[in-house]
Amino acid sequence: MGRAHVEFVQSQRLRWQDALPAGVRDGAAARILSADRDSGACSLVLRYPPHWRQPGEQRLVADEELFVLDGELAIGAQRYTTHDYAYLPAGFARRGLAAGARGAIVLTFFGARPAVDATLRDPEPLATGLVERLDVYAMPWIYADAHAQMRPGCGRKTLRQDPRTGDTTWLLTSPPHGTPPGGAGQRETHPTVEEVFVLIGDLHGNCGVMRPGAYFWRPPGIVHGPYGTRLGATSLYRTVGGPLVAEWTADRTPFHFDPPYTPFLPPDLALLPEPATLDAKPY
Repeated sequence: MGRAHVEFVQSQRLRWQDALPAGVRDGAAARILSADRDSGACSLVLRYPPHWRQPGEQRLVADEELFVLDGELAIGAQRYTTHDYAYLPAGFARRGLAAGARGAIVLTFFGARPAVDATLRDPEPLATGLVERLDVYAMPWIYADAHAQMRPGCGRKTLRQDPRTGDTTWLLTSPPHGTPPGGAGQRETHPTVEEVFVLIGDLHGNCGVMRPGAYFWRPPGIVHGPYGTRLGATSLYRTVGGPLVAEWTADRTPFHFDPPYTPFLPPDLALLPEPATLDAKPY
């Protein structure tokens, strides 16, 4: 059946569980954000305990994309701290994995079922788009006047674009007090999958108010918006099926702050009770 539409869930309401195949990240817990029942591709928040270790060499049959939400993680000689990013294609050799003294919370995307296969060979870096590490804080924001798919005032940091498919991962930041001009805006849709995890701030849209830890996986063709923000927002975005292209509706829809929460969730998604407040560090 593929991957179900998830829009949206606060990841704090998902249970930590032992969700990965044996040998992949033994001892790490996962919050499963979404998963494809056919391919095994999945989006997770992984929690590595303090001083966690997985020695030896590990090669996976799946591409792995990671963004550190909190703590420290080491993969071989690379050390990742909060908001570091990497894209490790299938076959890439991970020679020793370890978490720091506080452990690590890592937003992780596997492009297929993440199984270990020691017979795999090193991938070709240029062909697969290998990104061993990005210090995201050191990257400049590119603002809307330099990118046609962004609203005025928004900034973008492109983390990766797949050389084969055009699939793209980026950060998008919106300034505070953001509302559509005149209190109404066009809705939009995309011909690709759109996946978002909110890192900072708030986003007010047609399904409710997304706060840090909020997540959606949106199939192609879903009409959504308009959006606004009180405090500003920074989120991680991904597309599957090519780069993001926005297709706008002809009419304008009224925008309201604090819309009711009206999610579209898989029927088998089990949620914890909603917390009274969302912590400043919700991961």
